[in-house]
Amino acid sequence: MNTVFQFQEWVSSQSERAELALDRLLDSAQTIPHRLHEAMRYAAQGGGKRIRPLLVYAAGQLGNQSDVAQAESLDAAAVAIECIHAYSLVHDDLPCMDDDDLRRGRPTVHKAFDEATALLVGDALQTRAFEILANANCDAQVRLKMIAALAAASGSRGMAGGQAIDLESVGKKLDLLGLKQMHAMKTGALLSCAVELGGICAYLSPAQMAHLASYAKALGLAFQIVDDVLDATADSQTLGKTAGKDAAANKPTYVTLMGLDYAQKQAKELQEVAIASLDSFGASAQALKDLALLVVNRGK
Repeated sequence: MNTVFQFQEWVSSQSERAELALDRLLDSAQTIPHRLHEAMRYAAQGGGKRIRPLLVYAAGQLGNQSDVAQAESLDAAAVAIECIHAYSLVHDDLPCMDDDDLRRGRPTVHKAFDEATALLVGDALQTRAFEILANANCDAQVRLKMIAALAAASGSRGMAGGQAIDLESVGKKLDLLGLKQMHAMKTGALLSCAVELGGICAYLSPAQMAHLASYAKALGLAFQIVDDVLDATADSQTLGKTAGKDAAANKPTYVTLMGLDYAQKQAKELQEVAIASLDSFGASAQALKDLALLVVNRGK
């Protein structure tokens, strides 16, 4: 069996695992209030690449421990971070933010339901994420570490702060350092957190976590650069969201700041840095290495 096929099988099985965990850990649409829970499921289960849950599961494979409790804690981490990601997309699409009508090839939540419901969906998905981690089947210290990591990654010094800088930067000329800082917070923080959560569940040592952090930092920046490239080169059907939105909104991107060739070259270099950061883990890190390839080769 070739390694490409093995990875595709792994992605398929772990994506299905994430979908089943989402279905299990999100409230049913039959639960009161029905419309809110229906909309939460619409937001969280409406497709997507599930990159963050896949990173959780891939990092979780690096440890020596493998039992039911660890599997359940990895599921909790995967669902929690996907809830945070889904909430960020719902709020990002609102008229007061990016005002978008299309997400993952479907109407955005405020279009499929209404604006007030979309706001509540984001709020409820965020709190559900921490409730899931608080109830995870693992050691109390592991739960605390996961909660702290996710809170830091999604708050004012992470994802929310990056979005604030993004909104403030419309029509302005950011330099490369400022652009990197914005994306490290807006996109990179949550991707890095996914890797960190998997490492926490796997009981990795501080030295091992440092190698994971190097991988995640490079991967997060590469992910955003590829997003910028795709926004400039792909169509809406391919993206599943409105293409060219950043340029139309006069937002700074790697493509507008440094050019398409530079952006593509930089993404490739960051991919190589991410993969090299995992050398000490040996074969157990193959899924993480393959995910780095997957992230940078999106759209090709």
